[in-house]
Amino acid sequence: MNYTIEQVMGALSHVRHPQAGKDIVALNMLSDIRLGDGEIGFTLTFQKWKDPLANSIRKACEKALQYYVDPSVKVTIHTESLEQPETNTEILPLVKNIIAVSSGKGGVGKSTVAANLAVSLAKKGYRTGLIDADVYGPSIPKMFHTEDAVLHARQEEGKDYIIPAEKYGVKLLSVGYFVKPEDAVVWRGPMATSALKQLIQQGDWGELDYLLIDLPPGTGDVHLTMVQEVPVTGAIIISTPQQVALADVIKGINMFRNEKINVPVLGLVENMSWFTPEELPGNRYYIFGKEGCKKLAAEQKIPLLGQIPLVQSICESGDSGEPVALNETHPAGAAFSLLADTLVSVVETRNRDFEPTRKVDIHAR
Repeated sequence: MNYTIEQVMGALSHVRHPQAGKDIVALNMLSDIRLGDGEIGFTLTFQKWKDPLANSIRKACEKALQYYVDPSVKVTIHTESLEQPETNTEILPLVKNIIAVSSGKGGVGKSTVAANLAVSLAKKGYRTGLIDADVYGPSIPKMFHTEDAVLHARQEEGKDYIIPAEKYGVKLLSVGYFVKPEDAVVWRGPMATSALKQLIQQGDWGELDYLLIDLPPGTGDVHLTMVQEVPVTGAIIISTPQQVALADVIKGINMFRNEKINVPVLGLVENMSWFTPEELPGNRYYIFGKEGCKKLAAEQKIPLLGQIPLVQSICESGDSGEPVALNETHPAGAAFSLLADTLVSVVETRNRDFEPTRKVDIHAR
């Protein structure tokens, strides 16, 4: 189906920029309109770098075109800003949101959630990267079936940058790409933190909407290094509903809320919320307790971002390197898709209502 410029402009005139109080056509935010058979593409230009409403406006544009022009139209939107980022000493200046993925203890499926959340964000059109900062037990290469990836570097102004691996639309860096899978990583704290610094500072990340950092379990040197290196937009904490796991979640919340760190806790994700047999998709068995994270989230006055069921295919997909989030018709895939939508909404609210997070000076008094 062919479209006209008039149709596109008319549809997009219904999309308003809430802060400016005008529609995006009147604000001259549209350029480079491209029309094809069943496809519409254009560029949105924002006044501010990291406009907190950018993602909401992009989604509103897609919905307007599908409502006023064609329900099946494929929409491609590029964004740019008139305000340029400061690039002097800022690390990751082209990354809009840095999300720490944390857990109070091991074994709760933190890396599984991080991998599937990254895939879900990428499937929704967000430019996404994932740093495997769990230096002692890197699992992201296996979950993306990129164990054999050979990474290359490029040089710019005398500095080497590592080009991340890429799979399913997600840019990936992990210590696992630099050590043999069978080798134990026996590093003292300074070596682990140095590795994280290298992945952050020397990764050739380019422009990203979301950079997820999959942290080691607990609280320690790697966590402190992260908040000292980059301004973290917010943290999400993964847990099972089990009481012994929730006790460690409180420690993680308190770490991020510490007055010297002060990283917003965006919410909790309850993993393994219930067991659902593949052959009985309507049944739920609460093996680890029921709604433990939901209750804790209410007590701590933070959102419960999502509940992920315990199904065999999540484990199998992680082992095979094909995250279950690739299939949004699967109950677990749908749960991760919903989690991604919720996270985007919470991040947009956080960016709209609060000042940007600053890098932490742990020694500040």
